[in-house]
Amino acid sequence: MKIELQHISKSFGANQVLTGVDFTVESGSVHALVGENGAGKSTLMNILTGLHKADGGTMLVDGQPTTFTGPLDAEQHGISFIHQEMNNFLQMSVVDNMFLNKELRHHGLLDEASMRKQAQQYLAQLGTQLDVDAPIGTLSVGRQQMIEIAKSLMTDAKIIIMDEPTAALTEKEIDQLFTVVRRLQQQGVGFIYISHRLEEIFEIADTVTVMRDGVAVSSAATKDVTMAGLVHDMVGRDMGDFYPERHPTPGKVALSVKNLTEPGVFRDISFAVHEGEILAFSGLMGAGRTEVMRAIFGIDRYTSGTVELFGAPVHFKSPAQAIAHKLGFLTENRKDEGLILADSLHDNIVLPSINGFRHHGLIDTKATDKFVSMLVDRLTVHPADPAAEAGSLSGGNQQKVVLAKWVGSGSQVLILDEPTRGVDVGAKREIYDLMNELTDRHVAIIMISSDLPEVLGMSDRIAVMYEGRLMGIVPTQTATQESVMTLATGNQKEAVTNGN
Repeated sequence: MKIELQHISKSFGANQVLTGVDFTVESGSVHALVGENGAGKSTLMNILTGLHKADGGTMLVDGQPTTFTGPLDAEQHGISFIHQEMNNFLQMSVVDNMFLNKELRHHGLLDEASMRKQAQQYLAQLGTQLDVDAPIGTLSVGRQQMIEIAKSLMTDAKIIIMDEPTAALTEKEIDQLFTVVRRLQQQGVGFIYISHRLEEIFEIADTVTVMRDGVAVSSAATKDVTMAGLVHDMVGRDMGDFYPERHPTPGKVALSVKNLTEPGVFRDISFAVHEGEILAFSGLMGAGRTEVMRAIFGIDRYTSGTVELFGAPVHFKSPAQAIAHKLGFLTENRKDEGLILADSLHDNIVLPSINGFRHHGLIDTKATDKFVSMLVDRLTVHPADPAAEAGSLSGGNQQKVVLAKWVGSGSQVLILDEPTRGVDVGAKREIYDLMNELTDRHVAIIMISSDLPEVLGMSDRIAVMYEGRLMGIVPTQTATQESVMTLATGNQKEAVTNGN
């Protein structure tokens, strides 16, 4: 199968989103599509799959002019779209989600045994072992993403579109995914690979097209381009060093955790983070990093251990208590836990700080408007309209809104869980610069990240977890990807420091 998009244009009202875009993909190839959030990548793919209708241009499938009536029509013609944001029924089991509207029947009855067996087989192709009868909502974001990929394998697709497929995956899971992509590629399957992790483009893609402001500004064989060239084409300028330099001057201990334990989840977790420091938490998916932070923040429980905030014992029973003590938490799943999507940017940003704007029981709206305007401008949120619904923003700008609300709340300790997941290269640098600015103002940051280059590029120390245990804390200056992965796989031969 060969798909050719020729001179595609699209506007939404007065907003010109695509202008004369050309793009081609065919079976047996991996064509990467990159660009900043808002560059038009998703709109182009939505036109390809029939979700939107182009205002101008032509789509050819094997040389024949074609339009699809919608995503289901596209899927029935061999095109599968794995979206970045998953749309699962969280209370339903893994197998029921995988076979939704594709149920197998025998003599008119559901063939649950066959569906369960096939679900396990498709997941096994990705090297993933899990209970297919478990509610999908009980699984991590990374495992849910692997299920989405397995679902695409069930459609016998000739072209698979992957939108940020590795954003929540560990290095091991990414390797497994790439193995599957290469295997399917050899079998004649073509891929459109959308990712902000540019290093992946050079590993997996044959061709790369860069979009900026609704225009395909370049398209070339991956072997003929450089990282610096890609970044320049994406943002229209040179970025310099991708990670800004850090010059930390750690102060007093801001948050101290000793022997924190929740049986079956994590045990004997002890660490401390100082004012002005970025302490990264690394580890494989399911190692317990997020679970520890959720317990500290009062979302989940812990059975034993102690937590101290600036030397004072605390045990938060709810996030509201944590927020009142100037502790902030940017959660991994921004859409379900970080934002109220139907509410405005203004209301989302003000929410954690609302009590500070009350005067005689009334909210000072002029003050909140000024407060929100300042934060939207500082974090370069687009669109910069405080009245815009949070759900209407791109993923990167949604992440900026979540950051804005915690920055605005005056958090003295800030937990950032996958802060740049699904964020474009330009916005990543803005987030990194903001993290440096916050630590310069003596904010203590705990950063959970599955991106090892990010961990090494933006932290001062690295805490590594494995199966609910803290294997050790290493200085970033002496750490390597190999030494971190050694600890993350349960091997303690690497030298480690204590939690302080």
